[in-house]
Amino acid sequence: MNEQTEIPGGPDREHRRPEGVDDITVEALGALSKALETTERARGRLYDFHQLTGTADLQLDRAVELLEEAGHPEWAAKVRSEILGRNVIPGHWTFQIVEAYNATYYRPFQRLETSAVDELAQGRDHLYEAEMKEERRTAGHPAHVARPPAPEL
Repeated sequence: MNEQTEIPGGPDREHRRPEGVDDITVEALGALSKALETTERARGRLYDFHQLTGTADLQLDRAVELLEEAGHPEWAAKVRSEILGRNVIPGHWTFQIVEAYNATYYRPFQRLETSAVDELAQGRDHLYEAEMKEERRTAGHPAHVARPPAPEL
C-alpha cells in the first residue's frame, strides 16, 4: 500500500507508506523502532532500579533508629557509615547512572531513530505496524476499523 492508494475506511495519511519507500526500508524502520522500544523498556527498568535503591536507602533510616532504640548503637553506626548513602558503583548514585545512560545511549538512539524515520519515510512512524494492521483486520467488522473515531467537538 502506498500514499497514493486511498482505501475508504483505511489508514490515515500518516500511516500510509510514502511513494518510493520499499518493503525492506519499512521492515528496517520497524526493526529500528522495535529496538528503541526495547531500549525504552530497559530504561524503565533502570528507573525501577533507581527508585528501589533510593527507597531502600531511605528505609535504612528506620533500621538505624530501631538498632539504636534496641541498644545496638554500634550496629546502627555500622549501617549509617557503611551502607547509608553509599555509592552503588564507584562514584555513582543511581541518579548518575540514569543520567549517564540517557546522555550516552538513550537520547542518541532516540535521535537516530527519529532522523531515520524523517529521512527515509517522510516522518511517518510505525509504518510496519500500520501495514500489519491493514493485513490482519477484518473489513467491515466494527472492532477492526483502521482509525480511531474522530474527536467530538
